Amino acid sequence: MPPTLLFDMSEIDLDKVIFNKEQIAEVNPQRYEMDQLDAVVWYDKEKFLILGYKDLTEDEFWVRGHIPDRPLMPGVIMVEAAAQLSSVFVKRVYELGGFIGFAGIDSAKFRKPVSPGNRLWLLGHITKFKRRKYTCVVQGIVDGTMVFDTVVSGLNV
Repeated sequence: MPPTLLFDMSEIDLDKVIFNKEQIAEVNPQRYEMDQLDAVVWYDKEKFLILGYKDLTEDEFWVRGHIPDRPLMPGVIMVEAAAQLSSVFVKRVYELGGFIGFAGIDSAKFRKPVSPGNRLWLLGHITKFKRRKYTCVVQGIVDGTMVFDTVVSGLNV
């Protein structure tokens, strides 16, 4: 059974983009195929919560090879999207300077397939935060169903 959602999305305006791709690119260095975050639509600075998404298209670099005739988003790319969400959070919301490096995956559970045509919602909660290192729980949601959850860490280097 999946864990409880980090927060209720029903009270959030999901169409209101707070940070768009260009604003994300100002703080996240990933480009081209490795850009895995399209927008952030909401955050709560006091509760350390954030909501963003990735729209999956037929043009994703993994579609051709990650299961021909049934393209499935690789789990490692889902975790990368989670890491990018957490990085935007600490850079944009908490104004953490320096380069944020991926420090680790503490856990990951993949529950359902994610495919082109899906919008992958990313719910994040920073559980530990220091200027040098942070930990973030991230849940991936497609059509109201949790498809993965993970705990990632970032390091300010």
